[in-house]
Amino acid sequence: MAVKVLVVDDSGFFRRRVSEILSSDTTIQVVGTATNGKEAIEQALALKPDVITMDYEMPMMDGITAVRHIMQRCPTPVLMFSSLTHEGARVTLDALDAGAVDYLPKNFEDISRNPEKVKQMLCEKVHTISRSNRRFSGYSSAPVSSSPAPATPAPGTGSLRSPAPTPGATRPAPAAAPTRAPAAHAPTSPAPKRKAYKLVAIGTSTGGPVALQRVLTQLPANFPAPIVLIQHMPAAFTKAFAERLDKLCGISVKEAEDGDMLRPGLALLAPGGKQMMVDGRGAVKILPGDERLNYKPCVDITFGSAAKSYGDKVLAVVLTGMGADGREGARLLKQGGSHIWAQDEASCVIYGMPMAIVKAGLADAVYGLDDIGRHLVEACL
Repeated sequence: MAVKVLVVDDSGFFRRRVSEILSSDTTIQVVGTATNGKEAIEQALALKPDVITMDYEMPMMDGITAVRHIMQRCPTPVLMFSSLTHEGARVTLDALDAGAVDYLPKNFEDISRNPEKVKQMLCEKVHTISRSNRRFSGYSSAPVSSSPAPATPAPGTGSLRSPAPTPGATRPAPAAAPTRAPAAHAPTSPAPKRKAYKLVAIGTSTGGPVALQRVLTQLPANFPAPIVLIQHMPAAFTKAFAERLDKLCGISVKEAEDGDMLRPGLALLAPGGKQMMVDGRGAVKILPGDERLNYKPCVDITFGSAAKSYGDKVLAVVLTGMGADGREGARLLKQGGSHIWAQDEASCVIYGMPMAIVKAGLADAVYGLDDIGRHLVEACL
């Protein structure tokens, strides 16, 4: 059965081009279009598409507001189009926080210059997110309010839009994870035993920005282990994402730079478009992205360097994401005696990367997303 898609954009040119590209795939059917967020909600309710492609800046109602309403009224996987700028990153992260599953750069030049590449990327994304868990009620975002959003999030919302702390002020206490409807979880592993880990390494892809937020906001400022984060993300996005996490979390978070030193209570996010490695001295090495590698940054690269440098003193966590990046790096870590955790299927947006870990027999534990942060504290403190 074909994947039914609703295309939302205020540009007639972009609506037509996206519709043409998707319709060229015989396994995809464009069932409707909308020119603004209000129409998108109406069409989503009437047509019940499998996937919605959504622009951000539109008249009457913007894409983020529309996503929030759609997630409340008819949860549907949403693919956002965004610009590869710092502002585009901020908007995209807001959209993911609202409930969108994934995003693609909105680049008109690429559509006209390299149509085959654009077709492949867009159709693959649509097929992938059509199989996501976003339709489950447990993934609905916080209730929509018609009043302006508060400058400071209410307790328990875990909003990505927290304001920057006042200069000289103490770091905020970790925010509680966002509440959500209960989902049917498979039995998971028992609580971990405490160990003196020298490094916690977390790898993720599709669904990762929100997943990382929910894990890291549960960690106290005195978390005793250094952390490295590998999130598949464009170069223009990682700095904005690190800044946002830093404002929200009790621990410190920054985009990694060559020569940074690992230290307790600090999470270093691999920069987009490059590779991140760690050495036994606790130093971070940032390398150019190798065109031969599909992922930049690549979880396998960072995990592999951690295995070489820290032996059995690494706790690696693989969160939601498509593909199998992280499996071979986890294999090296496992051979050295380190421990590997995987996110469970029920709480993943895309059960790909964690599934690869579990199927390869590399997982020492499998936990639901909302339990991982708590178990990290139990294992390391």
